[in-house]
Amino acid sequence: MTAMKLINIGYGNMVSADRIVTVVSPESAPIKRLVQEARDDGRAIDATYGRKTRAVLVMDSGHIILSSLITETLAARINGSGGADENE
Repeated sequence: MTAMKLINIGYGNMVSADRIVTVVSPESAPIKRLVQEARDDGRAIDATYGRKTRAVLVMDSGHIILSSLITETLAARINGSGGADENE
């Protein structure tokens, strides 16, 4: 049995790396629509602590997680190379 790998998505919040489908920038209109639909349906989890959303994590459960860390930092953490904690 393998251990669940948790990724810090900012401010001490953790998600399971195995459940992440994709990490995308929140700037495009389709992603903004995806986030708004998730908010309306109660599937959005805001982990930004009031800061600007800089990355959107799409989970295999259909949930959308908003993070204030940039996508490159989250990708580095998912790939195991750490990643700086700017904005924390």
